[in-house]
Amino acid sequence: QVRLVESGGGSVQSGGSLRLSCAASGDTGSIGCMAWFRQTTGTEREAVANISPEGRATYYPGSVKGRFSISQDNAENTVYLQMNQLKPEDTALYYCAATEKTCGSLYAAIVQGQAKLFVDYWGKGTLVTISS
Repeated sequence: QVRLVESGGGSVQSGGSLRLSCAASGDTGSIGCMAWFRQTTGTEREAVANISPEGRATYYPGSVKGRFSISQDNAENTVYLQMNQLKPEDTALYYCAATEKTCGSLYAAIVQGQAKLFVDYWGKGTLVTISS
């Protein structure tokens, strides 16, 4: 079992920055890929970044590419999501996720709109609110 705890959410103005953190504990050696998702009321949970244990960031959707950056500290079992040039449409509940499968498999699932089915562990989410 893996436990994920997010932190770093908050409220900022449009154009600002936030850095989210996700601390993983438990059987972290089983993790094949870490990811960040976000969700707003009435919408599907959307993947915004993922990263392999080797530190390769393999996916950003067009809506965040160039503004969001995922990184990790393996010694601390922590994954970060740096979010710059934030926009009101980035407002959402952000979830940390982990899968025992590879990032390649997760990416294929994202493309097929089935990413949620490939996630084995979820955090409880941290709220990000961007005001205009």
